[in-house]
Amino acid sequence: MNIGEYLKTRRLITDGAMGTYYAKWGGKESLVSEWANIKEPEIIAEIHRAYLAAGASLIRTNTFAVGRQTLRIDGEQQEEIVRAACRIAKAEIKAHTVRTGKPCFLAGDIGPLREFVENGETTDAESEYRALVDLFLEEGVSALWFETFPDMGGMEKAASYAKKKFPSIFCAGLFCVNQNGYSVSGIHANRLIAQATRLEALDAVGLNCGVGSGHMLHIVENLHLPKEKYFCVLPNAGYPEQLQNRMVFMRNENYFCKNMEDIAAHGVSILGACCGSSPEYIGELAKKIPSSAVSIRIENRGAECKKNENLREDKENANENNFLIQLLKHKKVIAVELDPPYDANDQKIIAAAQRLKEIGADLITIADSPQGRSRMDSVLSAVKLNHITGIPVMPHICCRDKNMIAMRSILLGAYANGIRNFLFVTGDPVPGELRSSATGVFDYNSMKLMSFVREINREHFPDEPIVYGGALNQGRINFDVELSRAQKKIDAGASYFLTQPVYGARDIERLFLLKKTLNTKLLAGIMPLVSYRNANFVKNEVRGIDVPDKVLSSYHPEMSREEGEDVGVRISLAVMKELDFVDGFYFMLPFNRVGLLEKIIREKL
Repeated sequence: MNIGEYLKTRRLITDGAMGTYYAKWGGKESLVSEWANIKEPEIIAEIHRAYLAAGASLIRTNTFAVGRQTLRIDGEQQEEIVRAACRIAKAEIKAHTVRTGKPCFLAGDIGPLREFVENGETTDAESEYRALVDLFLEEGVSALWFETFPDMGGMEKAASYAKKKFPSIFCAGLFCVNQNGYSVSGIHANRLIAQATRLEALDAVGLNCGVGSGHMLHIVENLHLPKEKYFCVLPNAGYPEQLQNRMVFMRNENYFCKNMEDIAAHGVSILGACCGSSPEYIGELAKKIPSSAVSIRIENRGAECKKNENLREDKENANENNFLIQLLKHKKVIAVELDPPYDANDQKIIAAAQRLKEIGADLITIADSPQGRSRMDSVLSAVKLNHITGIPVMPHICCRDKNMIAMRSILLGAYANGIRNFLFVTGDPVPGELRSSATGVFDYNSMKLMSFVREINREHFPDEPIVYGGALNQGRINFDVELSRAQKKIDAGASYFLTQPVYGARDIERLFLLKKTLNTKLLAGIMPLVSYRNANFVKNEVRGIDVPDKVLSSYHPEMSREEGEDVGVRISLAVMKELDFVDGFYFMLPFNRVGLLEKIIREKL
């Protein structure tokens, strides 16, 4: 009997935690359980034996963290550990079947893998996934169990490879999400399950780890469960607490199993447990969960999901805000960046915003503590400017300073205050002199944050979505890399790009190539240089901005302020004339000198 046949008549109960249970077994909190396959095989055998005795009908090999980068091992060592894990588990299953006569299955456990450098060359994760799949198939496992994934990366090609090589192998793909239902890649559980459902190579999809049973129940209650795939749920026992300098999971089998009963009632076919659990949890689960099969209807839900997804995307495009509508109508928009103050005195920035509205600016962007120096919060500044002046605003959101929790909170708060436009940037690193007291967070980079907000739009704001753009550095030495990054940002939902300041022919040529190559809106950066000192500093001290010698030679140290500004305006107008193909201009005014834009607009008109 294979797993598919088994699931036609009954539910499947898996084992529970291996890593945390092994650590608890002998006070080995700092050790990785995978090494025990070859160093302490009797302990791993005993753990498998305990889960089987408790009522598990599927156990996973002790290989979740067997990645070569994770364990710092080579291919031969990895093979030794994997084969030992399979040998131990198969022996226990065989003995259990002889004793009880009950069917039991072995799943080859595969966690997310990372690329790494070996012998000076980058080893791609895809080849390592294939190597693991080959090992498990050679060892005759009943299933391949891809678990705790943040997205489809790696899983998709590995499962498809396995099915092509051995069509009857049972493949399960499980994702890890947080209490709000999002993975660390910023993708909501509903979208993850929809993507996995469309992958023919997967027989079962589901969720594991990340959250306890209570939060898992809430997530499952709000999921669109697939009708043509088996669904599996393996939450953590709960959340660890600190006890005498150790992180421990408190026992709560009854609470866990009550939540799992409610989860099972939603049509879940495969149930088990993850971190913090033990054979006692699985024993209670096996007793309390009805063994009758969960019927599933095989239908073309994948196409239905894709259809609904496209409808949502159409709806998003139909409900853009005024700023994006102007871009889509081919009006050359004017966005102006204002730097918020270092203190709480915001009178100058408010006055600047009022003047910008009067002279015709379409949008004000607010920098988020540029160069890692604390300034007034960009979102709060933007909210106040918008409420006082009525001009549309676009706060920058920097990934450096906010963790995942804070990021979601600030976005929801901004949305509640009417802000719909954002610029997402990864951010400059924390300055060296501050690193002893301040640390960069970087839970996201700009692309991951964009993907996360795209999921927020789909789940919460389909009718009036957040609209966001990205930064573009046309001065990057390898411009092909920047083009590739820009496309990834577009794929993550970016609607427009704001570029670094433009001064010379090379930048203009590169932006023309980008505009010709990519389907996006482009606001070219214009930053009038106002003195010889200003131009010399930007040329030599500001990374990523190319100030040609010809531009620098237009200034001299004895210039008056008015003369310097006039040169800056003249150069800006000449550059703008060459940039007639862009969709608008993004003005960075040194020292918030609004009068510079006034001169440019007057001369241009």
